[in-house]
Amino acid sequence: VAIFSLCSLVIDSPTTILLLQLPGYETAFPITEQSNPITKNIDTSDPFQIVQFLKECDAEIFQEEDERISNYKRLYSKSILKAMADVAKKAQELLKEPDDNLIVLSGCGTSGRLAFLLAAPFVAGQLDLCINKLDKFTPVLVGFNPVNMARSDNIEGWHSTFQQVAERIQKLHDLHKGYIINPAIGPEAIAGSSRMKGGSTTKILLETILLTAHKAVSDNSSITDRCLLDMLKSYEQVHKNIYSHSTKIATLVKHAGASLQKNSHIYYIGWKSLGIIGIIDASECVPTFGADSSHVRGFVNNGFEEMANNNGDLSSLGPEFAISHEYFLKTVLPTIQENDTVVFIFTLDASYLNNHACLSVVWQQICTKRIFLYNVSVNLQQQLEEIFSVAINVTWPKLLSEDQGSYIQRFQYELSTKWVLNAISTGAHVLKGKVYYNHMIDLRVSNSKLFGRALSLLQKFTGQSKSKCFEALLQSIYETDELNEEIKNVEISKHIQWAATMNKVVPTAVVTLIRNCSVSEAKTRLASCPIVRDAINACMTGSGLKRTAEQRETDEKEPGE
Repeated sequence: VAIFSLCSLVIDSPTTILLLQLPGYETAFPITEQSNPITKNIDTSDPFQIVQFLKECDAEIFQEEDERISNYKRLYSKSILKAMADVAKKAQELLKEPDDNLIVLSGCGTSGRLAFLLAAPFVAGQLDLCINKLDKFTPVLVGFNPVNMARSDNIEGWHSTFQQVAERIQKLHDLHKGYIINPAIGPEAIAGSSRMKGGSTTKILLETILLTAHKAVSDNSSITDRCLLDMLKSYEQVHKNIYSHSTKIATLVKHAGASLQKNSHIYYIGWKSLGIIGIIDASECVPTFGADSSHVRGFVNNGFEEMANNNGDLSSLGPEFAISHEYFLKTVLPTIQENDTVVFIFTLDASYLNNHACLSVVWQQICTKRIFLYNVSVNLQQQLEEIFSVAINVTWPKLLSEDQGSYIQRFQYELSTKWVLNAISTGAHVLKGKVYYNHMIDLRVSNSKLFGRALSLLQKFTGQSKSKCFEALLQSIYETDELNEEIKNVEISKHIQWAATMNKVVPTAVVTLIRNCSVSEAKTRLASCPIVRDAINACMTGSGLKRTAEQRETDEKEPGE
């Protein structure tokens, strides 16, 4: 597991700080919160380098178990395959004789959304219910950290920590009454951005387990590790296949980045489940990069009807909830400017697309704008392909079997789409300066995990104590230099409620700590330099903050050295 640390940094004026020389600083963090050495300089990389870094990070999902790091189980580890097989067998039993029992696969954040389950703020409560009703539920915890790295923070209004619940699941796992599936997949490309590898691996796990169970029922066969392994290997092939188009993906990243740099927009226009993948990717940009919901948007044919969500059409809640092609054509299309980027995502037959209203209208009205095609199933007619500035056509290897074919093919389309769109949105925000080293420095503090991450970032980049960073974070949230005791002592949830509506909370706190200045001065400095990364660098330089020779040497090494 990689350890990322900044060596001694010295501020000559107005104060002196030693910044995190501790060699084991990040080993105390869960793997998913650590920074990945592959991407430590991603914030100063060009689009092609960014895509290469993401390719390497995504490849870590499929790394074989390393005997030198025996504490961490990988996706292909025997114990992980056995847990997957056991859960698949449970699913097989229920499919054979369905009754009132359920298997609940619990994830949070992007994992929950990809599972198309309600993403509970605290999964622990959901699991606790399952544990207490084993006659009704088989609890399964899906995650990407060892149990001993589970969060031990107190949960407001509840009696247990997440770690305590995970430990209870571990005991049930040993008794085959519950299961933990937690392969280590390495730190995320952007530290803590579990929408990326975490979301991809969750999708892989769910589909592999459930499709294997369905297949076993349909052909009355047994579930073996080999069945699971073959399907996992097919996903590994998807990774190799999609990243063989790295040059074209980098071109998309370049144009998308230019759009955000000019305060323009990125629009995903997708069909069926690929359109949903686009909406998920766009929705994650708000908490991850502090983006406005209009900066990256996704649209799907038939809108919420295609989503098939329990609450139906939510577009009445506001324009940011409007996701149909019809809304895009009527409301968004007339506002599109020269610097906006539009990406079409589909698998449909080219002759059908040639007559499709959404495409034809967009082609006619913005033929001079940047429009891109990501097509994962068919070879388009040359004249159709020429309409797009960049067209990525993806072909696929032979499927595992005919009866599984249509499902696996759809899963492949979705995962490859997710990887491409993750690259576009992440790379674009990196180019916009929303990432510092490989940290989401301008994240939106909208939940307890992000509040804790904000505190960690302040400690890491300023070297100040946790209490000092906590105070600076609150000052930034409430836009005041004087905190009364009442504010200091309210529940974290109250701070989060306020912070979720604020912009540049973390950058402001970083500047106040580095410069030892007021909140208003910090905001003025940030406003004078709209690129967050550059603003923080300028403050560090202005404060006499210099890297030691040891740090410069570390930065100059190749990723992975």
